[in-house]
Amino acid sequence: MRETSRIKPWIVLVTSFLINLIIGILYIWSIISKALVNDLNWTSKQASLPYTFVTVTFVIAMAIFGKLQDTKGPRITATIASIMMGCGIILSGIFISPVMLVITFGIIAGAGIGTANVATVPPAVKWFPPEKKGMVTGLSVAGIGISAVVYSPICNALLKSVGIEKTFIYLGIAALVLMVLLSQLLTNPPAGYVPRSRGTEKKREQKSAVSASVKDIGIKEVLKTAAFYKLWVMFAFSGSAGLMVIAHAAKIAQVQVSWEGGFYMVILLAVFNAAGRILGGTVSDKIGRMNLLRIIFVLQAINMLLFSLHSSIPMLAVGIAVTGLCYGAGFSVFPAITIDLYGMKNFGANYGLIMTGWGFGGVIGPMLAAAVFDANKNYYLAYIISCALLVISLLITFTFSKLKNKKTDQ
Repeated sequence: MRETSRIKPWIVLVTSFLINLIIGILYIWSIISKALVNDLNWTSKQASLPYTFVTVTFVIAMAIFGKLQDTKGPRITATIASIMMGCGIILSGIFISPVMLVITFGIIAGAGIGTANVATVPPAVKWFPPEKKGMVTGLSVAGIGISAVVYSPICNALLKSVGIEKTFIYLGIAALVLMVLLSQLLTNPPAGYVPRSRGTEKKREQKSAVSASVKDIGIKEVLKTAAFYKLWVMFAFSGSAGLMVIAHAAKIAQVQVSWEGGFYMVILLAVFNAAGRILGGTVSDKIGRMNLLRIIFVLQAINMLLFSLHSSIPMLAVGIAVTGLCYGAGFSVFPAITIDLYGMKNFGANYGLIMTGWGFGGVIGPMLAAAVFDANKNYYLAYIISCALLVISLLITFTFSKLKNKKTDQ
């Protein structure tokens, strides 16, 4: 088992990364939405509604199917997710209409995306030693961050060559086949498995002691803790800033720098989103989860405050890059904190619950920016409000007790 255990953890981690890469189709919705408006004469509201439903269905599915992952394991959970997502996207191409797309993509595929998301991190983390939790979660979710770079050229090529209907069908078939195959490689370690650690024996004993001291807590108990509500608010407020820029990057480029190449800003944001997820997890293992969150919130708050001053393409690129870096880093830290505080056994259900905060941020961020722009024809007030929300998130980090800081900093 020792020889296979050297390879198996990386197989599971790479599989987790690849599945997350596939489910990142959500990050290219702006391209699909544009095709729906231009090719099928949908209104902007009709074209954006499936995306809105996905952000809600996504987190609901995580909360529901997270429990399945905890009890039945990642393989069956990911397989179910593959079928839901793949079939949902295929049906989107077959029955394409404003109402049906809400059902097929917004609900069915959205549930598959959320379920797959919650099935990937837990098995990967279990194969690695406790001191690498942040690194593992970061590498796993980096697949979602980089997905736009992969999907964008493929989607653009398909839209030009076969049209929107067949684009959905081809992407759905590819996602279904690849995800079902990859899901079979997602397994938990055998009973009694002890991850290898490169540290000294003393460090191993210390890490083991810390790991053992974290009690596995279920949803009912989690909801009774103040830490849950603090994490939820921080995830919602900090995530809303990143999601606001993700949703309006092309428009911001058009309005602030009179540039129609906002597509390239979306790609830039995706690259730094992925980089943030990888670096954030690794750095949090070294300096502590809360310490890194404070750095993220301060950097992002300053970035939002200065965003209205980005009046050239290079300056806007810097602002977009910082946004992606901070947004991505948060996605590697929050799951690690969830494990630190509430244990690994019920991670799927617990993190699914905390992810509803991100879902709320996915509503308030883009909607806030849209409302501000409709009223003022610029995004300046939205930047200031986002900055204020990030400052609140920063202040919340200081309310965690020293005991919990020790746990989350391990």
